Amino acid sequence: MHKFKNLSWNDKAFYVISYAVLTAFFLAVLYPCIYVISASFSAGTAVQAGKVVLWPVDFSLEGYRTVFNTSTVWVGFRNSVFYTVVGTMINLVMTMTAAYCLSRKDLPGRNGIMLMFTFTMFFGGGMIPSYILIQKLGLLNTRWALLLPGAISVYNMIVARTFIVNSIPDELLDAAMIDGCSDFNYYVKMVIPLSKAVIAVLVLFYGVSHWNAYFNAMIYLHDRDLYPLTLYLREILTADQIDPSTVQDPELQAQLALAAGTIKYALIVVSMVPIMLIYPFIQKYFVKGVMIGSVKG
Repeated sequence: MHKFKNLSWNDKAFYVISYAVLTAFFLAVLYPCIYVISASFSAGTAVQAGKVVLWPVDFSLEGYRTVFNTSTVWVGFRNSVFYTVVGTMINLVMTMTAAYCLSRKDLPGRNGIMLMFTFTMFFGGGMIPSYILIQKLGLLNTRWALLLPGAISVYNMIVARTFIVNSIPDELLDAAMIDGCSDFNYYVKMVIPLSKAVIAVLVLFYGVSHWNAYFNAMIYLHDRDLYPLTLYLREILTADQIDPSTVQDPELQAQLALAAGTIKYALIVVSMVPIMLIYPFIQKYFVKGVMIGSVKG
């Protein structure tokens, strides 16, 4: 507050307007989240009547009871966890390996390889050639159709490469080589432990992307047992109802018509919780990894 008083009028006006605009954007983002959570704990009739504004109306857990008693939700949740965990592991291995190799100044054809990677960021074949490629590779209607095509993000690879170049000195490699350390051991025992910050950023970026993905699943998958949770959520949001045959509790089947809105919001909350639980554990690495990795090297 003391520093604010010493600022000029122009600076004070700038800070006031900036904080006002940022606060308005924050509230615009926060209110839909509060509404979804409140609606998920409200009675179905209250949601349909539009009575829910900020706080839950006629507090009820029927939406969550229905969600957790729906077989497709558990199938989708299991698949989403698999796609997120396995997909993120594949992404990390591919991204960090490529980033390390391209960070080495003694890599033959380094600039040409980097140019080919960058080219793919601006030019692509499109959806139809991608579908034909997945079909010809025999990946259609398999879990690999969601894991292998996006195994590496060029943007994330560039961030990781820049982090390695700016954060790990070349002298460390020279010292390791003098001690007889191989390239692989140097990468595993030195580069990876020193890259925790950028790895945390990559885990968050790739993990959220896998967890929220539904478009590729909608195109490449036909077996409902392979659907991720987001695809079931899309079906419920589109139809605004849930299939009664998938509810295991017979007493809840008769309540689906009245609780359709609550079920929809409860499923949205359930799909958000895993990512919200993971974020606090990697938050301390997030800012450092993004800031250092974003500097052009």
